[in-house]
This record gives sequence, C-alpha cells and structure tokens, in this order.
Amino acid sequence: MKLIVCQFLCFAILSAAAVADDALGGAKPPVPDMSLKRDWQYKRVHQLALRYILLGRLDEADSFLHDYLKEHPDDAETYYMLGVLAGQRGELDQGSGYLEKAVELGLPPGRIVAGPREVMQPLAETAFVKQQMSHFAKTVVHGPLVGEVTDTSASIWVRTGVPSSVTVKLTQTGLKDRPKATWRKEAETSANSDFTGVYQLHGLTPDTRYQYQVVIDGNETEASIDQYFRTMPAVGTPSKFSLAFGGGAGYVPENERMWDTIDSLGPRLMLLLGDNVYIDDPESPVMQQYTYQRRQSRPEWRRLTAHTPTFTIWDDHDFSVNDSWGGPHVDVPRWKFDYSWPIFQQNWANPRYESGNRPGCWYTFNVGDVDFVMLDCRYYRTDPEGDAPTMLGPVQLAWLKQTLQGLSGTFKVICSSVPFDYRTKGDSLDTWNGYKSERDEIFNFITENKIEGVLLMSADRHRSDAWRIDRAGTYPLYEFNSSRLTNQHVHETMEKAGAIFSYNAKQSFGLVEFDTTADDPTVKYTVINIDGERVDDLTVQRSELN
Repeated sequence: MKLIVCQFLCFAILSAAAVADDALGGAKPPVPDMSLKRDWQYKRVHQLALRYILLGRLDEADSFLHDYLKEHPDDAETYYMLGVLAGQRGELDQGSGYLEKAVELGLPPGRIVAGPREVMQPLAETAFVKQQMSHFAKTVVHGPLVGEVTDTSASIWVRTGVPSSVTVKLTQTGLKDRPKATWRKEAETSANSDFTGVYQLHGLTPDTRYQYQVVIDGNETEASIDQYFRTMPAVGTPSKFSLAFGGGAGYVPENERMWDTIDSLGPRLMLLLGDNVYIDDPESPVMQQYTYQRRQSRPEWRRLTAHTPTFTIWDDHDFSVNDSWGGPHVDVPRWKFDYSWPIFQQNWANPRYESGNRPGCWYTFNVGDVDFVMLDCRYYRTDPEGDAPTMLGPVQLAWLKQTLQGLSGTFKVICSSVPFDYRTKGDSLDTWNGYKSERDEIFNFITENKIEGVLLMSADRHRSDAWRIDRAGTYPLYEFNSSRLTNQHVHETMEKAGAIFSYNAKQSFGLVEFDTTADDPTVKYTVINIDGERVDDLTVQRSELN
C-alpha cells in the first residue's frame, strides 16, 4: 500500500505542471452529448427539457414539452417537467396542478419531494408540495437499497425527505429456540448529502437471512416491499450462487419491468457495470440528481434492490459524456472532483473504495471463494490517441496487480465497464482496443504470476455477448458482456466478428451461476431477456482456466 501511495504522489507532482497548459487537465471536453437538439429516446426527452430550463430558455422548454405531449398525452414525466417549468416562471398554481396530474398518471409521489430541490424550490410553499413533504417527513423517499453485503456485514442506503435521524434495525430470521438477535445503526441525513445515508451493520453471521426496518426520527416506517437480505457465505467457502449483471440502463418507463424480471430469478447479488442512469452532463449537479432520482423512484427498482445486494461502477454516460476520458489529475477538471464523484458516492452503497481518500470507484469483494475486482475505467483515463495512453492510471494499475497477486478464490472475476475483447466495437478506441499496451501488461502479469481462474465481465455494448480471448502459451480468457438492461438504443450483433454468441433482439441481462462445490467447479453465463426468456448460455469449467 505504501508503494501505491508513493507512486500516486510522485505521479501527481510530475503531472501538475501540465494542468497550467490545459484547463481540462487532459480530459475530454464535457460538451453534453444530447446538446440542444431534439432526441426522442425516452431517457433523453426530459433531460433536454431540463437543460432548457437550467439555461433560462423557458419558451423553448415549453414548446418542446407540449410538442411531446401531443404525441404522448398521458406521459407522467412530461407533466412533472411542465410543473418544474411553471414554477420557474412563477406560475405556482399551474405548476402545482401539473405535478398533481403527474402523480395521478403514475409518477411516484416521492419525486415531488426529492426534487431536484434547486428547481423545485419555487413550488415548495404550494399546498400539494407541502402535503407531500409532510407525508415523506416520516418515511423514506427512496430506498431502502441493499448495497455491499459481506459474510459478516451489510450496508443499507436510504434517502429521506428532510434532515432526519435514521436508524436501521436488523433481526435475524429463522430462530426457533432462542430470542431474536437484533442489530441497529443510527446516523443523520442532511442536505449536504442530498438527504441520503448509508448504514453499515457489522458482526453478522455468514450465510444468514436478516429482516431489516428503517426508523425515521423514532417513527417505524411501514415496509411496503420485502426488506431483507442474506449475508454471503464465509470467505473461502465453496458454494453455489447466482448473480445478475449488466449495464445500459437508461430510464424508459415501459422497460423498467426489467428489474422485476431480474427479481423473479432471485440472484444472490447484482452488478451494474456502467451506463447505469445516463446523465451526460458532468457540469450540472441538478441534472445528475434528477437522473438518479427518477430511477430510484421506480417501484420495480425498489422491489429488487430492497433485498438484492447491488454493487456498481460507472462508465462514460454516468461519469461525463460519450466515450469520455477524465485525464490523469485528481481535481482537474473540477467537475469530476466536485460533482460526478461525490454524487456517484451519494447514490450507491458500494464497498470501501480502494482509492482511499482519492476519487475512483475501484474495489474488491468476495462471495464465498469467488473474488471480484471492480475497475474504474474513466476517472484517470487519458486520450487514447495521446502518448502512452492509460485507461486505469498508474495508481489503479499498481493496485490491480497487487490485488491479483493476493487473490486465492477458485474464480477471480475482473469487471470492466468496457469490453476487453478488441472485436466488440470495430476499430473504436473507447474499449481496451484503445489501450492495448495496458491490456497486454495486465494479461502478461496474470500469465507471469501464474494466476489461474480469471474471468472477465464487462458492459458498454447494447446487447449481450460471450467472447473467448485466446492467449499464446496459456489459458484463454472468457468474457461475459451485457449492456442493454432497459435501453431502447441497440448495437448490432457480433457473431461475424467472432463472438461465441451475441443477442440484441430485446433488452437483456446476464445471469451468472457459480458452483465451486463440484470437483471441477463451473460458471455458467446465461442471457435472459426482459420477458424472462433464456436465449443463449455458455458454461466454463475451472479446469479450462489453468
């Protein structure tokens, strides 16, 4: 660890002088991808309207929203945004009426409370908004979401409507001959964290189910969804479990049922590997908050994440804009340090980031005897056409090598937000295709140090694929790639490029089933679409990865 810190400090000192020559510090300019053009992908429609509002171009926002409403007269999100617009114009009665209409059409009422507060403030004293604020003063607005769960601990995330004292209480279930054991964790929420909090509970028993309850200012909230989780098997213990993974989860109401489809299969955990919400506006905290909040309000999402441990990393559309790189510096450009990173942290309950006090969403965790390594492929990425481009940056790369050397799991899963296989995106430099020397360095390190059992998982491409990366003189690396959880936009299939299989007909995710109890442990990757149909699958035996 001392070596990594030293490398970081040396790199920072040597590179600091370059900042003066480039206000962005080597990052891609953060011009919002959607710009100010009409885009009828649902995930973009109301973001564009909000951008008009934030720029003070209220008439253009009005025209755009009413044009959309002509084609979609019952769209709740459009009425919500019309309410925000009316508030900015000082038309408070009309704004309140639009918000009421939005809720009548199915908008979760927690959206009225969550905000974003900055644009909802003009409507704060209207009777309807005050009514919602009063209701949500005693219950959660968003969540509860189960984040990191280990064999002996768990983290629960919530958002409240007002500054609150929040307690999470756990009860161990299934006890017959002794009193119920309980655990509790209390902390405050405040405006500084957008009224979110993460509650970590320790001293739990491996592979055990717990019920939990959220208490706000002494008021026990009613659980309208199943609030429980199961701790992971003890570290190093052979086990059978499944996980769901994917990316490409733009907000599309008709596709939010995907979260129920995943829930119906009961995965032990879920990995979201980037493009989780599609913000594409790194300089606007309001846009970032808005984009997170509309997903967090969905009942399908809340049902799944109330009992499914969820681990996340980000990709370009969550971090900055399409195909972006953040540059080598910690706090240049300022938006990545001041907005993107803290807001990402506020909206998830991941394990402790291995970047320490520095930004960067890289970390490891275990499920029994399976190790997971999560990478940050954006914060310190440099221009792929520059000199000696890096996707990870020197500190994360050193950490990755050190981490891989210390892993002992039967399978070791490296998770990247972009594909490792060069064939996945043609000649694009946004995947590891643009960082070949660094990928070679990682793969060679695995070979030279005789690290066995490595698998790759990734997202980014709007389809679900399986790939095999053959390597001279050693075992192949299999890559499971999936990134069309809810997106409308789709990418072409890649069988002609050499994929083992490739699916894009419907939204889909990957179900990955591990069995390390067998004499020859296995991992099975199955593509399942939004309707619950099993499409393709691939089984890899541990003996293939020696």
